[in-house]
Amino acid sequence: MPGPRSLRDLPSVDRLLADERLADEPHDLVLGAARSVLERAREEIRVGREPSPLVDAVLEELARGRRPSLRRVLNATGVLVHTNLGRAPLADAALARVAEVGSGYSNLEYDLERGQRGSRQDHLRSLLRRLTGAEAALVVNNNAAAVLLALAALAEGREVVVSRGELIEIGDGFRIPDVLARSGARLVEVGTTNRTRASDYERAIGPETAILLRVHQSNFRVVGFSEQPRLDELAELARKHDVPLVDDLGSGALAAVGDETTPAESLRAGADLVCFSGDKLLGGPQAGIVVGRTKLVERLRRHPLQRALRADKLTLAALEGTLSLALSPETRDRIPVLRMLHEPVEQVRARAERLAELVGGEVEETVARVGGGALPLAELQSAACAVEEELAEPLRLGNPPVIAVVRDGRTLLDCRALSDDEVDEVAAAVAAARQ
Repeated sequence: MPGPRSLRDLPSVDRLLADERLADEPHDLVLGAARSVLERAREEIRVGREPSPLVDAVLEELARGRRPSLRRVLNATGVLVHTNLGRAPLADAALARVAEVGSGYSNLEYDLERGQRGSRQDHLRSLLRRLTGAEAALVVNNNAAAVLLALAALAEGREVVVSRGELIEIGDGFRIPDVLARSGARLVEVGTTNRTRASDYERAIGPETAILLRVHQSNFRVVGFSEQPRLDELAELARKHDVPLVDDLGSGALAAVGDETTPAESLRAGADLVCFSGDKLLGGPQAGIVVGRTKLVERLRRHPLQRALRADKLTLAALEGTLSLALSPETRDRIPVLRMLHEPVEQVRARAERLAELVGGEVEETVARVGGGALPLAELQSAACAVEEELAEPLRLGNPPVIAVVRDGRTLLDCRALSDDEVDEVAAAVAAARQ
C-alpha cells in the first residue's frame, strides 16, 4: 500500500489490516500498530510531509515492539566503567555461574548439609573473608543500599559525623545527606570543604554519636590546600570513644588500582565496617558489599530493611564467579574491567590500526578514563579509529549499537574498552552506517 498524499487517501484501520502481509500477525498487536501508524501519517500529512508506505510502517512498528529494550551495545567511548552503558561487563566465569544457577532451581536459601532452611548470605561469606580479611560479610543490591542499611541499623535516631569535604553527590542526584536523612540518622558536619582534621571529629563526638563515617569522594578530588585525617587516626578516635567507624569505599577495588583503598587495607587501618560496590573496579554485577566485624554485620543482617535490599540469586551467582577469579593474580585479568585497565597501550593501538584498515579510518591517540566514580584524575593512554562525524548517529541506532565520541568534526571509535572480537563487529557497523 503506497503512501497517501492527503488525509482523504488514508485507509480505515480495517482496510489496512486486510493487507495479506499482515494476515498472520496477532490481531491485538497489529491493531495497535496500525492505529499508531495511521495517527503518525495524519500528523505527517498535516505538516506537508508524505508518509511512508503504511503496511511497511506497520511491520516496522511490530518489529520495534518485539525488539528488546535492554540491548547489548559496543562501547567505543574510552570509558571503562561507563555508568550509562551498564558499568562493568561480566567475566565468562560470572556468566557461566548465572546460566547454571538461573536455568533451574538452586540452594539459594537451603542448607544442603543440614537439609533445612539456610541463608543466601552464606554463599559468598567465605570468599569475601578470604579476599578482605574481614570477620563477616553481607551482600545487598548496590553500594547505596549498603550505606543506607549500615546507617539505619547502627545510627537510626542518632548522630553520624561526616567531613564536609565528603558530603558528595554522584550520578542521578544521589546525595550522602539525603541517604542519611532516609536512614533516620542525623548528620553532623565537621571541618570545611577542603580541610578536615581528626580534632574536628573529636569535638563533634557526644552522647548521641552513633558512627564516624568516611565517604569516598567518588568522581572528584580536592587538590591544593586540602587535608583529611588518615583512616588510622579516625580508627583510633573511634576506639577511644567506643563508636564504630564505617568506611564507604565506593568503587570496590579488591587489588591495588591507582590510589584506590582496598577493603583489606581499610580494615587493617581500623575500620569496623567497609562498604563497596560490586560492579565498578571489582568488575562484577551491580551489588553492594559490607565487610567487617561480626557483631556489626549481624546487626545489619537482622535489620528489617535488609530483606528489601538483598541481592537476588543471579547477582549472587555472578558475584561468586567474579570473586573466584579475584582470588588469584593469575586469574584476575580474566575480569574484563581489570584486563582493560592494565592492558598495554600497544595492544590497544593494534586494535585501532586493524579497525582503521578495515573501515578506511585514521588512527588517533586518545586518553581513556576509568569512569564509575573511580580514579577521576587517572588518564589511560589509548587509541581510536577516526571516521566521519555523520556516522555517529547511524552507529548509535544500528544493530548492535556502537556508542562513540564526536570530537573535532570526527567520530572517534576508542579501542580501550573494545575486545579483539568486537573490532570486526564495529567494522561491520561502520560499513552498514555508510550505506
